[in-house]
Amino acid sequence: MKGEATTMSATITWYGHATFRLDLPDGRVVMIDPWLSGNPSCPDALKTLDRCDIILLTHGHADHVGDVGALVERFDPIVVGNFELCHVLGDQLGKGRFSGMNSGGTQDVDGVRVSLTQAFHSSSIDGPGGPIYAGMPNGLVVAVEGLATLYHAGDTDVFGDMAIVAKLYEPEVCILPIGDHFTMGAKGAALAAELLSPQVIIPCHYKTFPMLAQSADDFRDALSNDLRGRLLIPDVGQTLSWTGSGVG
Repeated sequence: MKGEATTMSATITWYGHATFRLDLPDGRVVMIDPWLSGNPSCPDALKTLDRCDIILLTHGHADHVGDVGALVERFDPIVVGNFELCHVLGDQLGKGRFSGMNSGGTQDVDGVRVSLTQAFHSSSIDGPGGPIYAGMPNGLVVAVEGLATLYHAGDTDVFGDMAIVAKLYEPEVCILPIGDHFTMGAKGAALAAELLSPQVIIPCHYKTFPMLAQSADDFRDALSNDLRGRLLIPDVGQTLSWTGSGVG
């Protein structure tokens, strides 16, 4: 977090679409929106995890929670997300350590501080009779002592209160959806980056399906010169170093 000198390090790996793996300095693995087995962007070599201690969820669509059941069955991780989402998933699975919360709340999961922010989207879980309401969609702020604070915006349009997210949580690493159609596109994501003004910007939720943006080129071009210099465009499966000063 800001102003803290540290030698701690960790890594962030993009698994395609909106799925990210956070490897913490103590060896624990945090998965954000785990969609592996059915994710056409996720390489086969990454579809089977070696460890999963915590799952963080932004909302309830299949392309964000698709592998929660399999990971709960294999690793019994703590699952953090919106209260209704956790309730529906726990009810469907009949097992799991779900820790529900709501927008504006923060909880400490063994040293991983997780806050839920608002997002402008929808949220549901597939049920036998159709979609089941799964609470409000969210963004996630992840704060671990000695590491740069991370904000995963979830699936969202840009909204003016991203300036409040910036002021309240001071995220230094922001993961933003850019694919359009289901989320904000290049211009909206560029405005989000301006409102948040992080040290590092990482795009996601693109090139998974034909209807989404197939590259980050338009997003990069829409950014101001200053923000363009903070943009990182990792390849799927690429691991980035995550330190107290940012990501690289």
